[in-house]
Amino acid sequence: MHFIYYKVLFLMLIPSFILMYFILTKHNKLEKYFSKNALKKLSISNQYFSNKSRNITLFLSLIFMIIALARPVTHEKINNSQTKLTPIIIAIDVSKSMKAVDLYPNRLEFAKKKLLNILDNSKTQAIGLILFAKSSFLLSAITEDFNSLKILINNLDSGINFDNGTNIYSTLETTNKLLKNYSNKNLLLLTDGGDKENFEEEIEFALKNKIKIYTLALATKKGSAIKEENGNFLTSKDGDIVNVKLNQNIKDLSLKTGGGYIEYSLNDSDINQILEDINSKSNKERFEDRKYKTYTELFYYPLAIAIFLLLIAFSSIPNLNKTKLAIFILFINFNFTNSQLFASSILDFDTIKEANKAYENKEYKKASKEFEKLDSNEFRDYDLANSLYKENKFKEAIELYKNIKTSSNDLEFKKLHNLGNAYAKSNDLQNAIKNYEEALKLKNDSKTKENLELVKKLQKNNQNQNNQNDNEENKNQENKNQDDKNNQENKKQEDKNQKNNINSNKKNKEELKKDNELNKNQQSEKKEEISNFEEEKWIKELENQKTNSLLKKMESSKEDSISNPW
Repeated sequence: MHFIYYKVLFLMLIPSFILMYFILTKHNKLEKYFSKNALKKLSISNQYFSNKSRNITLFLSLIFMIIALARPVTHEKINNSQTKLTPIIIAIDVSKSMKAVDLYPNRLEFAKKKLLNILDNSKTQAIGLILFAKSSFLLSAITEDFNSLKILINNLDSGINFDNGTNIYSTLETTNKLLKNYSNKNLLLLTDGGDKENFEEEIEFALKNKIKIYTLALATKKGSAIKEENGNFLTSKDGDIVNVKLNQNIKDLSLKTGGGYIEYSLNDSDINQILEDINSKSNKERFEDRKYKTYTELFYYPLAIAIFLLLIAFSSIPNLNKTKLAIFILFINFNFTNSQLFASSILDFDTIKEANKAYENKEYKKASKEFEKLDSNEFRDYDLANSLYKENKFKEAIELYKNIKTSSNDLEFKKLHNLGNAYAKSNDLQNAIKNYEEALKLKNDSKTKENLELVKKLQKNNQNQNNQNDNEENKNQENKNQDDKNNQENKKQEDKNQKNNINSNKKNKEELKKDNELNKNQQSEKKEEISNFEEEKWIKELENQKTNSLLKKMESSKEDSISNPW
């Protein structure tokens, strides 16, 4: 037996033992305030399990859970699996004729989409990719990694200018090299057929090397013009626009080599027919041998023990008899239902009663003194702040309200409401508005809304009065400033007239020099602007350019004899 995730034992067991040590050695906080005899009377005992034994049971349950997470196994075996696939070489025609626009957006882009659909529909095939025009280029050898093939296809720049022509013989030679170790040799051509009328040499080579050729014809019988990158259509030597049609002679190449021929469709029916025909005529080849391990899992044994111990620990919670239960409930109700007694000690009960009575009798000074005797807590501070507010000691009340921190939404709302009232009484209307608005976020209270509206009206009235006073002062100051400005302007104008006469002659000479220098600088700046503009233009083109896939040109014994410019 061994553990698959053995690191879990080191990472979790050691901290668990440390945690258990602290739990077992930790003393009860109540021992500081009560004797052992008093604790025995107050505590609820269990005749079966003590507190320490329950903790030990929970700890053992945790250990077995960690062992289960480490995944214990036995009877490990290494098994071999063989994958059998059908090898296919797919060749895409990238000659200029594939830029004809009878298929949207052109034949080459349409071929790339078909190739991506083939990869999506291929489940029992291994595929290699070739590009061919006058020469053949290897894009990818035989592989099962279709995700990498999709990346290569998407990054294939269709704007690359390959050599003119359609050399299928070179494609057959490359296919034979790639599939030399396989008994089944299948070639799928995505092409418009080129211009060749006789494929006898290609048929002879395919039959000799047992290559089955399948053709997916990507062109129309009517044909189309070839659109170049500059937007113009390709013309012949005579100046006529070239119209490239489907070459149906390539059908003989496919049928005489034992393959198949099909014209394109807008759905995947053409692809599915080709793949089905290849699978029916070809035997699957043995590819990679993969190894995998099998185990007999044992984790459920420690997991079952952990659950059993967990149930024992939870079932050991003591059963309360009626008298102890009644005392316990009374104790909880007495301490927790009265919010003012929540954080108070037993000796503070009389003081709290006296403070509440004084507050109810409107003896606010006496109430404040009684509340100050108590220990500081959120409820005591709230009551003390209320009594100070009633004494008109608004600043002291504000400081107390601010320092109150509570998790109770109700107390927080009351604090913010009363704090807003205290600010309003202190004539700090802005802070009063803020606290009223924060209180309304916690509770939609009608009194708080009324106070908020009243304070806002008071603020507006004060602002209007201040604005009127400011306007009157500004008018008086403006009249004085205008008189001063008029006197100063008259003096400045006299000085300027004298200086202008003296400096006019000097400026004329200096301006002539500056004009000559500016003309020279403008000419140089224009040149720099033009060069900078061209640089930015080329940088953008480089950034937008796709990363070209790496292509390897394959050698061929024969070249394409047809020398058309497409």
